[in-house]
Amino acid sequence: MELSKALVELDAMLVSNAKGYSLHTLYPKVPQPLRGYVELVYDLNNHPSFRLLESLMYKSRYYDRSLQSFMLSTITSDDRPFVLSTPRLESDRAYHWQHSFSEESVDALFRLKCEPQSYDTIRNFMEVADESEALFKSFLTPDAPRPYEPYRGATARWRYFGHACVLVETPRMSMLFDPVLSYTYESNISRYTYLDLPKMIDYVLITHNHQDHVLFETLLQIRHKVRYIVVPRSGGTLQDPSLKLLLQNVGFTNVIEIDEMEEIAVDNGSITGLPFFGEHADIDIRTKSAYLVRIGGHSLLFAADSCNIEPKMYEHIHREIGDVDTLFLGMECNGAPLSWLYGPLLSGGLERTMDQSRRLAGSNYDQALEIVDEFRCREVYVYAMGQEPWLNHIMSLKYTEQSKPMVDSNRLINYCRESGIAAERLFGEREMFLE
Repeated sequence: MELSKALVELDAMLVSNAKGYSLHTLYPKVPQPLRGYVELVYDLNNHPSFRLLESLMYKSRYYDRSLQSFMLSTITSDDRPFVLSTPRLESDRAYHWQHSFSEESVDALFRLKCEPQSYDTIRNFMEVADESEALFKSFLTPDAPRPYEPYRGATARWRYFGHACVLVETPRMSMLFDPVLSYTYESNISRYTYLDLPKMIDYVLITHNHQDHVLFETLLQIRHKVRYIVVPRSGGTLQDPSLKLLLQNVGFTNVIEIDEMEEIAVDNGSITGLPFFGEHADIDIRTKSAYLVRIGGHSLLFAADSCNIEPKMYEHIHREIGDVDTLFLGMECNGAPLSWLYGPLLSGGLERTMDQSRRLAGSNYDQALEIVDEFRCREVYVYAMGQEPWLNHIMSLKYTEQSKPMVDSNRLINYCRESGIAAERLFGEREMFLE
């Protein structure tokens, strides 16, 4: 509360006092909680702003690991309360584990999905109290899960896990995009779950910092099997915190930042970060990246929620990378208004008409079609539509066949098929093998 108030006061102080002259005299006026944690700056039009020294702030009293905790419960269906408006309170059906996210015992807990331990060992590292033992024991089983079957194909395959989560595998390497996973329980919708992940994931790649692409509930459960996690480079502003610092401070020790047009060499191929426009309501946010994956002679472009608001950019990219075999593109083209996600950060407020005009939207039909045509794609998959029911607690999207995202994605799929391009809107699970 103290830090939040100080940020509002800092913003108001700069608006009142920073008129284009030197900012040196304003440092004593920075609210005390932020002294030494911010750099005061102008943009090239003399508009004042500030840069947060995030690495120092994680060392300050404002980052308190003792406040981190887990709530463990049995999940038997897709029906869960919406995460952004529902407090998580202690109950007789949920085990509250007051524990820092970065501790090794977190990895020990989630390894139990595939690697058994004795009950005494588990109880000791979980520090289970006597009064909670019956509930905690109900989460455990002596029955081994079905084993993961390693991929041994000749080339590569990809598996769609729902929304924007795709696993790409070769016999020697694996990469997982935007991991948001379903648990394993009886359902009438076929799906891949945690049990369908390999024992080791070489690369986890995050396209951008929205809750349906960076989900701690999933990331902390798979941390012990991730070699490297790749994130877009940025940080330093209130609306655009550093994903690298965030992940490092919850226990990831192997975070790679990637710039636009930067390439990472992988086994028999490469990963290239590409510019990502749109879906952020015109806020200055740079922690976003599409990814071009080359494996053998194949190229796959994971564009996430990119919105083609400037086709010239894709002309420039195409000139550098050439044609793309397979495109994955989100088409949630309605998008929530700016205030839905970033409203609490706008200290000055926003007129409703402005708010409604600035959307968290992906590409519509015309914008998506230009991408498909520019890269001469052979296959097109519409994904990241938030339709899988196990995402309801973080997305809360309800479409009908008349909804614009459904109408526009149907149009794109029909156009592609009529043009000899394989196309579909992904849902549930899908598996494809590269020739």
